[in-house]
Amino acid sequence: MAIDQSSAVAGTELSRAEQSYRVKRAKKAALAAFLGGMLEYYDFFIYATAASLIFSHIFFPAGDPTITLMASFATFGVAYVARPFGAIVFGHLGDRLGRKNTLVLTLMLMGGATFAIGLLPNFAQAGYLAPALLVFLRLVQGLSAGAETAGSSTLTMEESPVGRRGFFPSFAMSGISAGIVLASLVFIPVAAMDEAARMSWGWRVPFLLSVVVMIVAMLVRRSLEEPEVFEDEVKSQGGGEKEKLPFLLMLKTHPAQFFQVSLMSFQCVTNTLMQAFGLAYAVSVGIPAATMLVVSIAGNVLAIFTQPLSAWFSDRFGRRPIFITGILSSGVLIWVYFWAISTSNIVLVFLLSIAITAGSYAVSNAIYPAWFSELFHVKVRYSGVAIGLQVGILCAGFTPMIATVLVGGIPANYGPAAWIVAGSSIVAAIGAIWARETFKTPLHELGNPVD
Repeated sequence: MAIDQSSAVAGTELSRAEQSYRVKRAKKAALAAFLGGMLEYYDFFIYATAASLIFSHIFFPAGDPTITLMASFATFGVAYVARPFGAIVFGHLGDRLGRKNTLVLTLMLMGGATFAIGLLPNFAQAGYLAPALLVFLRLVQGLSAGAETAGSSTLTMEESPVGRRGFFPSFAMSGISAGIVLASLVFIPVAAMDEAARMSWGWRVPFLLSVVVMIVAMLVRRSLEEPEVFEDEVKSQGGGEKEKLPFLLMLKTHPAQFFQVSLMSFQCVTNTLMQAFGLAYAVSVGIPAATMLVVSIAGNVLAIFTQPLSAWFSDRFGRRPIFITGILSSGVLIWVYFWAISTSNIVLVFLLSIAITAGSYAVSNAIYPAWFSELFHVKVRYSGVAIGLQVGILCAGFTPMIATVLVGGIPANYGPAAWIVAGSSIVAAIGAIWARETFKTPLHELGNPVD
């Protein structure tokens, strides 16, 4: 009897030790995802802010303000064209060579391109070479971003213990919110500068400072290990026999999941349109840019905490109901938000921005890192998430330019911009209704069987 009790105790201790080990690995992966997301969206937001306020004045020849703003937003959107190619290339590397090394590479490309933008000559100094170099570096950013969030989400989900697969990957999204906060804080003194200083050197500072975030994120990411489920898959294939074209295998074995993720990825339109077009729209109706940056900071500070909370709920009640609630709420609230901007009601703008950024959008945004990853088999997971996610993100990248054209500089004509968000929310909800619920599915059973 004593032997049986001793065995039971040993088994319990082993189980607790294993659980503690997995939580430790999950925390490290979540930290790496947080820092990677911070760098990606620090870069994203300083570019979106500069495209709204600066680039139309310094990288293009003088002309109609609306036309030059459209050209500036076009450079913002061009990175989204590169994202699908980055998703295919780095998704391929992530499924064949491993998650860790691929994520180190994407981080270096993103940080290096952002730093280089801060060194570019303007149109007065280099003529059309200036916007050409800007577009090139923006394409490099896009290639990297095409796989950054997908890779960090995939790795963190695979490292997370049972019952917490939603919670830990959501820190990639909290990192994104932290990146927006950091970028906003850096841009507030830039926006407060006199115009001559801002246009000549002030705008460069946020881009050059990105190197600090990159170094910290790199140190953490290099310390990661490959997820055990990925290594088990490699071993099951004889150690060296890896799928040659994970992208094609994914389309063959997971067509439904790919389309589901593609539809749900339209949820990102809300944030892109609010952060890029919303800022330019607010400035056009007389709301100071610095005020809108403070509004963005408030919402994203809260989102750092509300996103893990939303993911925690999804671990208990399921991915689908939480995601749908968030995305449809964003589709409704965006109408009130743009109306508040059109009337220059700063108090209401502040409240609605928080309600969307830290509320409805945070709810849907927190769910997708785990849910999208759970829909695919480990053998094609990185490719499936990276490429499927880019469908909505590609469309989102051009929504600021489209909204600028449709609104036409008329403050009261915010309807087209609101419809873009509302329509995208409906598309994402359809994808969520179609997708299977995965929050209780064991890790090794996720995705379709793959030959």
